[in-house]
Amino acid sequence: MTSDETVYDSPRDEVRAHIQEYVESDGVVGHLWRDCPTLLITTTGRKSGKRRRTALIYGRDGDNYIVVASWAGRPYHPLWYLNLVEHPDVDLQVGSEKLTARARTAGLEERERLWQVMAGIYPRYEEYKIRAAESGREIPVVILEPM
Repeated sequence: MTSDETVYDSPRDEVRAHIQEYVESDGVVGHLWRDCPTLLITTTGRKSGKRRRTALIYGRDGDNYIVVASWAGRPYHPLWYLNLVEHPDVDLQVGSEKLTARARTAGLEERERLWQVMAGIYPRYEEYKIRAAESGREIPVVILEPM
């Protein structure tokens, strides 16, 4: 991904405002959201090819970053997740650090361990897990491996 491409921020007002503060302050404002660490992830649209950015709560597993595709337990995956499944190379901003990573969905064995890490950071994930399961969806846990 090249830096001269236009980046389209989340269409949700609250998320877009969070992203703008994060970018303008170089991560000083916005890195912590409701006492949870957040990163900015920029994916490539699977249909449009446009660069799309959103803010996500993250955890760490060694050098890797971990995010959860919960979408508050809705019955379908968030668009950012569908984008990275199709185009796994993503750009991240974590605080002031900017890096490229390759995304992959956690396998069965690592998923449960990483789920516990993320639920420890943001306990509402457990509520979202139940809500998603009621519609037959398992919430993906995503590993972002810096390149």
